Amino acid sequence: MTALQPNAVIGIVGGGQLGRMSAVAAARLGYRTHILTQDATGPAAQVADAVTLGAYDDPAALEAFARAVDVVTFEFENISADALDHLSRHCPVRPSGHILRISQDRLAEKTFLSEAGIPLAPWHAVQNRADLHAAAEQLGLPLILKTTRNGYDGKGQMRVHDAAELDHAFDSLAPHPLVAEGMVDFASELSVMVARGTDGTIRCFDAVQNRHWQGILDLTLAPAPVMDDIADSARDLATKIAQALDLIGIMGVEMFLSRTGTLMVNEIAPRPHNSGHWTMDACPQDQFDLHIRAVAGLPLPPAVRHSDAVMKNLVGPEDMALWPDIVATPGHIPHLYGKEQALPGRKMGHVNLLFPFGSLPGEFGIRAALGSLATRCAAPDLAEQEG
Repeated sequence: MTALQPNAVIGIVGGGQLGRMSAVAAARLGYRTHILTQDATGPAAQVADAVTLGAYDDPAALEAFARAVDVVTFEFENISADALDHLSRHCPVRPSGHILRISQDRLAEKTFLSEAGIPLAPWHAVQNRADLHAAAEQLGLPLILKTTRNGYDGKGQMRVHDAAELDHAFDSLAPHPLVAEGMVDFASELSVMVARGTDGTIRCFDAVQNRHWQGILDLTLAPAPVMDDIADSARDLATKIAQALDLIGIMGVEMFLSRTGTLMVNEIAPRPHNSGHWTMDACPQDQFDLHIRAVAGLPLPPAVRHSDAVMKNLVGPEDMALWPDIVATPGHIPHLYGKEQALPGRKMGHVNLLFPFGSLPGEFGIRAALGSLATRCAAPDLAEQEG
């Protein structure tokens, strides 16, 4: 396929921080960006060449947007796959609406991955209360009950500890159907960013370890402190999923690593991902660069790192209160997203810390390097079965 020429326009559906960082990467490669968003002052709109304001399912906004761009991508999943299909009549959409339909619905996602032979945590579709009680019998208690759509950062899910809570949990979560997951005795959460180009070339960044705080990603350690065979298996699973989806673009693949050394895929995100932000400073080409290259039809360079890294999310007013100290601390590489209000639980930015290749420190070393940021950070035993 012919690659986009310099100064071509890449359309990005969504105006958040992932769109912002994608737009910056596009500019480095000589492309212009046009954002479809409902927020004229949001993170992506601040750095884009053009903005179309409108709802993601507004036919008039979609038409105006489609006429102004050469290719379309998206930066979050809670948008209309039908809208992407509409846009695809005018220009390529990468990744496709078909992939979005799978990733934005947990039931469709788990069904697809199961059929592709991807290992998953035990799960059960829940259409009604009888299904939920049957799931409890099969999976055991406690279990995690999740909505199939619109869940992120720990939202849209409940942990059910005993049978008396089943009906309340079913009534509390919407929309239905739901998905019940068996609890996994896992050692950690890993993730892999995988990119696939228009020519079928696949590149995988190193597997990383993720730690959560109150349902939100807090720390990412790159590379993951696991045996080489486990890291290789994680990359192999991400590659297999990218091939099965016929992906064009980048995708985050989250996995659980059980205490027995078994990997189970948790979910996929066909877009740049929070757990890939470490690549912005630890790699010659980061996740956003590879995503834009894939979307534009350019060759994909190797996804290699020159340094080990720790990524720390900046969440809410508590972390932003540390901003003066962050920018004054040598070795802290800050990235702010341009959001106007530091609301509780809201991701405001992140900080990357680099270490020489192959020398990622242990727990005490990480906390020492984080400095004041270590006052509220997830320890290894605070990993959570989320997503």
